[in-house]
Amino acid sequence: MNVSSEATRSFWMLDSNLPSAPRLEQDEDCDVAVIGAGIAGVSVAYELALAGRKVVLVDRGPLLGGMTSRTTAHLAPICDDGLSALVKMRGEVLARGFQESQQAAVDCIEQHVGRLEIDCDFRRLDGFLFPAAWMEEREAARECNKEYAAAAKIGVEVEHGKGVPLKGHESAPILRYPNQATFHPLKYLRALLADFQKRGGKVFADSAVVEIEEGKQVRLKCDGGSTIIASNAVFATNSPINTWVKIHSKMAPYRTYAMAFDIERGILPDALYWDMDDPYYYVRLNPGPGGTDCLIAGGRDHKSGEADDGEARFTALETWIRALVPDLGRERARWSGQVLDTIDYCGFIGRSPGKGNVFIATGDSGQGMTHGALAGLLIRDLIVEGSNPWEAVYAPDRTPPAAFAQYVNENLTTVKNLAGYLLPGEIKSADDLKPGEGGILQDGLSKFAVCRDRDGKLHRHSASCTHLGCIVHWNSTEQCWDCPCHGSQFAPDGAVLNGPAIRHLG
Repeated sequence: MNVSSEATRSFWMLDSNLPSAPRLEQDEDCDVAVIGAGIAGVSVAYELALAGRKVVLVDRGPLLGGMTSRTTAHLAPICDDGLSALVKMRGEVLARGFQESQQAAVDCIEQHVGRLEIDCDFRRLDGFLFPAAWMEEREAARECNKEYAAAAKIGVEVEHGKGVPLKGHESAPILRYPNQATFHPLKYLRALLADFQKRGGKVFADSAVVEIEEGKQVRLKCDGGSTIIASNAVFATNSPINTWVKIHSKMAPYRTYAMAFDIERGILPDALYWDMDDPYYYVRLNPGPGGTDCLIAGGRDHKSGEADDGEARFTALETWIRALVPDLGRERARWSGQVLDTIDYCGFIGRSPGKGNVFIATGDSGQGMTHGALAGLLIRDLIVEGSNPWEAVYAPDRTPPAAFAQYVNENLTTVKNLAGYLLPGEIKSADDLKPGEGGILQDGLSKFAVCRDRDGKLHRHSASCTHLGCIVHWNSTEQCWDCPCHGSQFAPDGAVLNGPAIRHLG
């Protein structure tokens, strides 16, 4: 199981079936084992196969069924937290490296699309930064000037402009970023998987790694009893399952929400749009049949496990986008996903701290598509060549001094969560739960995660996340348990849906 088992279905999942693969039933030996079959894992596996390595790719659930299937698939190399914030946090040299590497990731996707002739709606287009609904024109202009100045420092192409074709913003100060891109992520990755297998790569689904033994060779035991022995291992599991604290304390999980709507072709020009709010809203189009396209809007982020009001957030998101695009059609899909924000806006991609032959790709920071494709380039080079020009930007062992305050702030979540053991439970009796409801029940000195699934079956498990013991929280929208500390997710029956946990709830 993975997050494809959660309650909502993304537009991509409705539009494209997840590829099938067998369960791992025998031992495997390989040059590189890649754990996690989302865009990061598939990109790493594919680039290494192109380099002639013998690669085994494995996922705990269906292929492409993790957080990659819950993206909105903007291919925007512009830092998700703003270029001015990136330059302030990392300095001009590393910020320039970030921009160059993210652009290289988009270029790489485009090259694969062209070479394999992938029909995945890839296209280059403009990106527009526009004011938040509440902003006065003077404040929006200041924000544009700040971002424009930062872009000039690190070589980002950008232009001042006036207005976007969204109601109320027709004459607002905006920035235009040319040469952005977007695509259909599952169609793209299905093609890469197919070519990967043609080149001898092996792929296994529904095979959770439950034991990890690191050494000169890495031994990975899967839940079916089979073992993968590899010279190198790459953990690309949204949140890494091979390290307990060093990485997880430097990033925080956030839930983000998205909706898809029909829209008559030509009403909104094909582009990427995102506003200056915090957290910000974002919009894109996807080509549809006949004269109808699909508009995808996202936003309303919150820290995972710290809110259970998904329906209210979808309502707010729909209200926002219909105000901007009054001629929007019917709703097609609504879903949520999880992003991992790092303390300095850049992912952790490279050698796992203290490990010579173990690598990780995590910390998408709202740019999972470009970070995932970049992981393929960076980790391929580290394994094949021993170095990469951008490895310092993404080095997993880094802790920039400028990010100390952010580090402390994000880790307060863990402190507050563990203090929750001293507080009373949320529900008095499991008998009070209706189908689809859940909560924390106090029983003596112990806390239990109790829910009644939508079929009416009652489930009771320890409320302690099996990663580091934080108390999980019920997510009624996705019908799962979310860990606010490090992003683990569990099904109603306690099964792991998303790492870093590898053991079911007790």
